[in-house]
Amino acid sequence: MITTDLYDHPELYDALFPAGAHLPHYVELARRTGGDALELACGTGLLTLPIANIPLRITGIDLSEPMLNTARKRAASAGVSVEYLRSDVRNFDLGRRFSLIFIARNSLLHLNSTEDLLATFAMVKRHLAPGGLFAFDIFNPDVQILARPTGQRFPVMEVETALYGPLSVEATSDYDSAKQVNGGRLYVSASGKPDAWVLPVVLRSIFPQELPLLLNAGGLHLKSRVGI
Repeated sequence: MITTDLYDHPELYDALFPAGAHLPHYVELARRTGGDALELACGTGLLTLPIANIPLRITGIDLSEPMLNTARKRAASAGVSVEYLRSDVRNFDLGRRFSLIFIARNSLLHLNSTEDLLATFAMVKRHLAPGGLFAFDIFNPDVQILARPTGQRFPVMEVETALYGPLSVEATSDYDSAKQVNGGRLYVSASGKPDAWVLPVVLRSIFPQELPLLLNAGGLHLKSRVGI
């Protein structure tokens, strides 16, 4: 059993977490805003490439060089122009403003402290054009999952992949209620290879009633929110 970073395995990440319903949502937001777009924590470019195909000018930033390398290769293969930069969402200066800034697929929850969140919101504010839109999606914390005994494994999903064949995923929960941070692990098994990948995943929980308070503290105005 080898513990490794999920973001060092871009192909595995995409196999487990395809863009799904996020794709049309953010493409439509980009169409509506119509100007330059910026994706924070852009990963392998699953959302930036379709927006570049509209066509709109889009930039993506991420801390993971393996994920960015995959995104660059995808853009080159698709023949579209996307600027990908390695940068920390808590501290960056691109020297221009954007009509749309977004951080998708729970990536905001990698910011484990309130200080990290507020630093990121400050960067968003600095880079938003007048009348610009900041969008993100996060899951609603499930208290039954958070209350599970530390180290107890539970099934998450089974998925058929083109690259790895069938994969099954289990997870553990190790929730720090004071910090609202879950330091669990994903255990990914392939055919004949139990626990082929053991992947730490550390995510903050943001509860619905605290979300507007965090945004207000960051100087942002909540325009709308929807749930599914």
